[in-house]
Amino acid sequence: MTNYVIKRIGYALLTIILISIITFALMNMIPGGPFLSEKAVSPATTQALKVKYGLDKPLYVQYGNYMNNLLHGDFGLSIKQKGRTANDIIFSTFPVSARLAGMSVLLALVLGITMGSVAALNRGKWADSLLMVISTLGIAVPSFVVATFLLITFGVNLHVLPTLGLKTPLHYIMPVAALSFYPMAYITRLTRSSMLDALNQDYIRTAKAKGVSKFFMLFKHAMRNAIIPVITYVGPLLAYTMTGSFVVEKIFTIPGLGREFINCITGRDYPMVMSTTIFLAMLLVFMNVVVDICYKLVDPRIKLK
Repeated sequence: MTNYVIKRIGYALLTIILISIITFALMNMIPGGPFLSEKAVSPATTQALKVKYGLDKPLYVQYGNYMNNLLHGDFGLSIKQKGRTANDIIFSTFPVSARLAGMSVLLALVLGITMGSVAALNRGKWADSLLMVISTLGIAVPSFVVATFLLITFGVNLHVLPTLGLKTPLHYIMPVAALSFYPMAYITRLTRSSMLDALNQDYIRTAKAKGVSKFFMLFKHAMRNAIIPVITYVGPLLAYTMTGSFVVEKIFTIPGLGREFINCITGRDYPMVMSTTIFLAMLLVFMNVVVDICYKLVDPRIKLK
């Protein structure tokens, strides 16, 4: 286990470095710059601003300086938000996005696993057909469409749910529902497929022959093997939820990291683009390592190499 974790950490560092290089290259390939939107900025002022933020140096020097500062925990200064560091912006807005994403993932897992199990146990019956229709609809419709539908229906027309911010528990209902709809649908189909496979195994037939109850057979025997594909999906699920929250946060005016990320891209805030991308990459790579280790905890037969 120790050797595996060390190896995965090495791959994780390499992945983050590659992501930082690609992000830096793409960011500088886009025409324009962070100071073009400023009103009445003279060439001398623009040059002074470039010197202040180190943008006057060659690209390889800029990248080297940024990575050197990053190793010391410094994500740099925001160009658009005067006087604020990227560290301050990220760590003040990320908890909002993390809380929203965490609630969405938890809801998707609970509902998806439950619905998938019910569909598998009722294969070919009306409950199975209904749940498959819902899951197909959830996979086909993107989160921003669901968010817009919920906003117009329950916020604008019916006036039963608040539409802006996250001030009360009621504010969380529509954003969490919009973010969790797709992963819930995918987990439902994934659980149903893996559960059907597990229920056809010999050890399940033996349990049935011994008179084991359906509930005990499902959650004691079949679920442990059927849940492994769902655990595999947790890593991509977190990636989807964090990136999907960008649009949802914009729609519901949520002061999270997603909204800041969109603003820094449109404003060409280079330090914030780099910092946010690397921060999310570090988070997602770490979560993937945790998911791999969870395989061993769920099923000791799995060998980590």
